[in-house]
Amino acid sequence: MTAVGVGCDPDELESVFLEHQVEIERIRAEADWAAYPAVFTADAVYKEHAFGEFTSHDQIREWAVRTMTAFPGNVMTGFPLGWYVLDPPTSRVICEVRNLMPDPGDGSVLEESNLTILTYGGNGLWSRQEDVYNPMRFYDLAKRWAAVAAAHGNLPADAAGYVD
Repeated sequence: MTAVGVGCDPDELESVFLEHQVEIERIRAEADWAAYPAVFTADAVYKEHAFGEFTSHDQIREWAVRTMTAFPGNVMTGFPLGWYVLDPPTSRVICEVRNLMPDPGDGSVLEESNLTILTYGGNGLWSRQEDVYNPMRFYDLAKRWAAVAAAHGNLPADAAGYVD
C-alpha cells in the first residue's frame, strides 16, 4: 500500500486511474451506485463541497445512491474527462470531469464540469476524493435543462421542482 506523500509509480497510478474511469462508466450505465464505494479503501475520505465529507463506505454509498438516483444525477448521461494530470510524488490524479445532461428536446448540449482530486491508496483503490465545483452552476444547469425539457414534454417527475 502506498502512503500519501510517499509517492507511487506513475505507470501504476495512470493504469489504476484509467481502470477507475471504466468502472465509473459501468456504474453509471448500470445505475449501480451502491457499488461505488468499492473503488475506495475502507478508511477513505470523500469530500464533496455541497454535501459534506464522508468517511466510510456506508456514508459514501448513501450519498452516491441518494444523489445519483434523483434529479439531476439520475439523468446525467456521462462523466467523460476533459483532461487529467498525474502527480506521482503525492500519489494523486487531478482531473476535469464533464457532467453531461441528455438532450432536453431541442438538440442542445448542456453540461458543467468539476475538478476531482483523487489520492491513490494502493492495491487499486483510492484513499481520498475531493470534488471541487460551484454548486450554483450545477443548480443553474439543472434549472436550464428542466425548463427546456418541460417545454418539450420531456421533464421527469422528480425534476418538476426545478421549473419556475
